[in-house]
Amino acid sequence: MPSHLVIAALTASSLALFLVAATVSEEPANSLNIRAIAEVEARPNAGGHDVMKLIPADRVAPGDRVLYTLEVRNAGATAVDAPSVTYAVPDHMKYVADSAVGPGADVSYSVDGGRSFDRADALQVPGMDGHPRPAAAADYTHIRWRLKNALKANSVAFVRFRAVVK
Repeated sequence: MPSHLVIAALTASSLALFLVAATVSEEPANSLNIRAIAEVEARPNAGGHDVMKLIPADRVAPGDRVLYTLEVRNAGATAVDAPSVTYAVPDHMKYVADSAVGPGADVSYSVDGGRSFDRADALQVPGMDGHPRPAAAADYTHIRWRLKNALKANSVAFVRFRAVVK
């Protein structure tokens, strides 16, 4: 049976990011820990090079692109069978389409606050006229990665996504 992890990101009024991870495991012998890292994609001005640099997302401004990396660590003594990791897209952020990745993971999305998940092309939300329309990346409230394989004891898996500050 898969384990489900929920990660939350909190923001202060200054838009500084403080990341807090909550871990839930269905089996007491397994210990999955999550560490979330948020980094701003910045272009150095020196030399006119078009090189992207990642800096800690201590403070962000509207339009900043933030790369979230989630480190999923099994600190337990036994493997965790096909774990799932769910992350809420922070309220002040807009998910960047097709940016959620994780080697050996299926990615799904929620547009209803994490109550249900599906493929991006299957999601719908109410349109301005009240009729359903295809969901856009900006409509996503949560991202879920389902690892296809077991996460062995003392192993780490990484998943990522990008978002833009609203």
